[in-house]
Amino acid sequence: MSKIPISSTQDAGALLRALGEQVKAAGAEFDVVVVGGSALPALGFASRATKDVDVLAVRAGGALVSADPLPLAPVEASGRVARDFGLPADWLNSGPAGLLDLELPEGFAERVEVREYGPALTVRFAARLDQIHFKLYAAVDASTPGKHAADLRELDPTRDELIAAARWSLTHDPSDGYREMLERALEYFRVDDADLA
Repeated sequence: MSKIPISSTQDAGALLRALGEQVKAAGAEFDVVVVGGSALPALGFASRATKDVDVLAVRAGGALVSADPLPLAPVEASGRVARDFGLPADWLNSGPAGLLDLELPEGFAERVEVREYGPALTVRFAARLDQIHFKLYAAVDASTPGKHAADLRELDPTRDELIAAARWSLTHDPSDGYREMLERALEYFRVDDADLA
């Protein structure tokens, strides 16, 4: 099955509302942190199409825990939404959950922007500053950085925001090879001679 992009805030909102209805019908609740392409239009930062909703973490007992694996009830609910909307089965996924293996940007949890999609689904979208961190890291680390760099341009980061994001990304990959690619990425965004110590 070909992937059908989630192309706008309205489309992503419709999918999340449908997911909330399905989670409620299953007698469950789902409280998640979402990052990436689907979060950007939802918060008015970008308008590009995306093919999925990336779940970083699940909120349980007031703490953020890995979304990998996603709980069974929302996975089953997302499958029903996929069938209803003609989406790939993995449109709701825990791809970025590995970011929790190391420290999230300082203040991340306090900055999330909360949206309710019915009484059973709470989505906590990563805030603009954190999206800058994640998008810079993805643009440098990915084999196909183009979409991440485009998203980063739409976020219009300042020099200081890019340097903060770069320093954070080095805590995830301190290798010389990554640092070299990171410095090239910063130069692309007109940040030269940044102190990344």
